[in-house]
Amino acid sequence: MDSQSRIIIDSNILVGKPIIKGTRLAVEFIIDLLAQGWTTNEILRNYPDIVVEDIHACLSYAICTSGN
Repeated sequence: MDSQSRIIIDSNILVGKPIIKGTRLAVEFIIDLLAQGWTTNEILRNYPDIVVEDIHACLSYAICTSGN
């Protein structure tokens, strides 16, 4: 999964936090929902502007940056 095509950092949106492209949903927010026990389907139902690949990109991004 290439998170770079789905995750962007724009200093004008959410003070530069990584977000899902085309939204104001931070990667951190999606990861927090998953950590709270939300399922992928629950996230998609509540945030219809994203797709499952966006959630996978958030997980990939979090894994790739966790060592930094």
